[in-house]
Amino acid sequence: MSRGYDWSMKRKSYGRDAGLTIRMLATTGLLGLLYVGFAVVLLVVLKVGLVPMLLIVIGIAVFQYWTSDKLALAASGAKIVSEQEAPELHAVVERLCTLSGLPKPRIAVIPSDVPNAFATGRDPNHAAVAVTQGLWSRLEPQEIEAVLAHELSHIANRDVLIMTLASFFAMLAALITRWGLYFGMFGGFGGGGNRSNNNGNNQVPIWLIVFVAAAVTYAVSFVLIRTLSRYREYAADRGSALMTGAPENLMSALQKIASGITQIPQKDLREVAGMNAFFIVPTNWRSHMGELFMDHPPMEKRLAALSQIAREMGRPVA
Repeated sequence: MSRGYDWSMKRKSYGRDAGLTIRMLATTGLLGLLYVGFAVVLLVVLKVGLVPMLLIVIGIAVFQYWTSDKLALAASGAKIVSEQEAPELHAVVERLCTLSGLPKPRIAVIPSDVPNAFATGRDPNHAAVAVTQGLWSRLEPQEIEAVLAHELSHIANRDVLIMTLASFFAMLAALITRWGLYFGMFGGFGGGGNRSNNNGNNQVPIWLIVFVAAAVTYAVSFVLIRTLSRYREYAADRGSALMTGAPENLMSALQKIASGITQIPQKDLREVAGMNAFFIVPTNWRSHMGELFMDHPPMEKRLAALSQIAREMGRPVA
């Protein structure tokens, strides 16, 4: 199972993927520039209503951040289990936490036959890892370990915080987009209706300018946030490979989970579809939507990346 004796050596030897780190930083930078531009539009054009909207969105973001673990566990129907209730699961998580230097998160089990797992929590000290009964019954011990290592990597990388910050202005843009026509119709956004310049010519309504800026910001940030999400999955896959020292186990686990999902009735998949952004493998992983709009990398690309890591480690690749 774990290869604790060479964990520190492997971590120093292979470290983080520099190319992946650069891509994540570049994506975050583009999001930042987009949001700065959006904020400038709001400050220059929007004369009233900005502070209330900011307070609303900040309140939503803070609530989401501080209650992320409780919300995700409740949404999935997960139940926190004690060490007495799930001794083997606790033992694997505790061993991986010892290897990685992480505090042990709360552990939950989801009463679903859909094989999957997720992690949540605002920081390593307030985190939880959940696995479905379907995952526990279908995977081998070393594959379960690899999946749990992936989820612990999300916790170590503080992905909940990163994605909350990344989506902050996207939430504001979405809110303004939804309210844009309403405020425009009823004179919001600084008067809303057409104004006349000194020559008596009609100008573009303020509400329309803000509405278009918000819509563009939301559309572009939608793509960038999903790009960042895909990079976080690659990083967690790599973290699992380094933590366990056996990338092939995660490769096998991903393939079994994906295969298992295809055997689950659509009714059962729809019941957990709301957790797809959290799951290690989304239930719609076979979707034909463009990669640009996916929050997880295509399965073949994840497996290819893990194969490369295995070769770097001198591990066998099937």
